[in-house]
Amino acid sequence: MRYRHACHAGNFADVMKHVALVAALARLTEKERPLFLLETHAGRGLYDLESRDGAAEAARGILKLAGARLPGTPPACVARYLGIIGSFNAAADAKPRWYPGSPLIATALLRRQDRAAFCELLPTEADLLRREFRSDARIGVHSRDGFEALGALLPPAEKRGLALIDPPYEEQEADLARVADALADAARRWPQGVLMAWYPIKQGVVAARLHRRLLEAEVPKLLVAELCIHPDDSRAGLNGSGLVILNSPWQLAADLREALPFLHAVLSADGAGRIRVAMLADQ
Repeated sequence: MRYRHACHAGNFADVMKHVALVAALARLTEKERPLFLLETHAGRGLYDLESRDGAAEAARGILKLAGARLPGTPPACVARYLGIIGSFNAAADAKPRWYPGSPLIATALLRRQDRAAFCELLPTEADLLRREFRSDARIGVHSRDGFEALGALLPPAEKRGLALIDPPYEEQEADLARVADALADAARRWPQGVLMAWYPIKQGVVAARLHRRLLEAEVPKLLVAELCIHPDDSRAGLNGSGLVILNSPWQLAADLREALPFLHAVLSADGAGRIRVAMLADQ
């Protein structure tokens, strides 16, 4: 495997994805009924931004956001995200050293009645994640293929919840097609579930193919959210990141329309790039 979560922990794409995850779970937990959370590519859980692996990209992500003079009061989901990051770090630290991945961010929002399953194919990473949750009976950590887990673990007994699909995109075109197929299949089998998939934006036209595949599959309530800190035709490598969200929770689009301009104002060095929050299908 060429991709390693630790090398990208806390970068601007992580910030965008995790703010959106916080916003979605905040909306889902407004109802008392239990929910199920599934993540297909979970990583190890906690990352040291001062380690040899980590941190170069965090300088343009969480370290920049945490150390910036913010342009006004952060939107609620951004403030809650920053509070979760802060809970893993000493209060006196000017900038965070430790960055929690999505499993730890998500479980900070789960309640006693909720349940989660995190899948990580790399055994060493799965073992580290398992240690994080060794005393939490609500959480299962599976060393298995995340795409296979979508078929095996959905629909859950709880009926409601969220699945996050976040593959490494080492073969971008093939992985985008696989994500589209997985989303369409999961939506058919779990019509009550919120399905969220992250994707990199290196060229805008590639992301458009993913959107088109999902529209052709007639998936429900398709929300697209994108944050780019470089122009679409930049050679920066990663110009931005996006999320497709099926069965988007009530008011999530409004939350992201508030949060993404705020993040762009802080994370884009010269105002370059763009944001997008759009409902491509509302049925």
